[in-house]
Amino acid sequence: MPIPQFQVDAFTDKPFAGNPAAVVLLGDCQRETEWMQSIAAENNLSETVYLQHIDDQTFGIRWFTPKSEVELCGHATLASAHILWEQNISQKDRPITFRSASYGDLVCRLEPGGMIVMDFPADTMRVSEGPAGLVDAMGCDPVEILEGRENVLYVLDRESAVLELSPNFSLLAKVNSGGVMATARSKREAFDVLSRCFFPCYGIDEDPVTGSAHCSIGPYWSAKLGKNTLHCHQASTRGGDLRVEVRGERVVIAGHAVTTIRSDLLW
Repeated sequence: MPIPQFQVDAFTDKPFAGNPAAVVLLGDCQRETEWMQSIAAENNLSETVYLQHIDDQTFGIRWFTPKSEVELCGHATLASAHILWEQNISQKDRPITFRSASYGDLVCRLEPGGMIVMDFPADTMRVSEGPAGLVDAMGCDPVEILEGRENVLYVLDRESAVLELSPNFSLLAKVNSGGVMATARSKREAFDVLSRCFFPCYGIDEDPVTGSAHCSIGPYWSAKLGKNTLHCHQASTRGGDLRVEVRGERVVIAGHAVTTIRSDLLW
């Protein structure tokens, strides 16, 4: 029986921007990890997410890059909630709970204006010298480096330094880090923070918009700027916008999403 799959552009209110994710609705169907990884490689998007039906407001969730399974993905979670509401699988006036093996329950709700709000755990970062070879791979000196559960925060002194970055991805893939999130304070009136995110070890040189990265970016800049709510822009070629609210050990990340493709998996 065909399995429905949707492609969604996340953290954007217009198609062909933001970060595309494939959302696979498994329903009650059980599939092996190897199959999930094969579909993710076939899709060749930064993320393919699989949803297992528990009840109409609760779903098991797993995330895969073209290369491997990951513990958390923000934009694919946003895309998942968008599809469940858009397809009238879940009630729009009630939150959706995604049950993950790595971070427990992740809750999404829909605001009246159509923005999807996700409640994620904050990533505790510590000041560090960074993994060996990181600065050489990035090609510029940071103001500060912090390491978290999986990723590295690479703080630069100005917005233009983030925009001009041209990492050596073959070197960066060898650095002992899940991903590197370059960030600086934004000069743009509409935004507080600018970032770009690199994950070559997962087969993604530059991720268009990375929700989970803002579990680190948000708390860092909230403390620096003295603001609990931040307007963030990820400055990839596609680009995307996020509203980030820091609430102690939790980070609330919000954005829009647009469906671009519907298809069926036949194998």
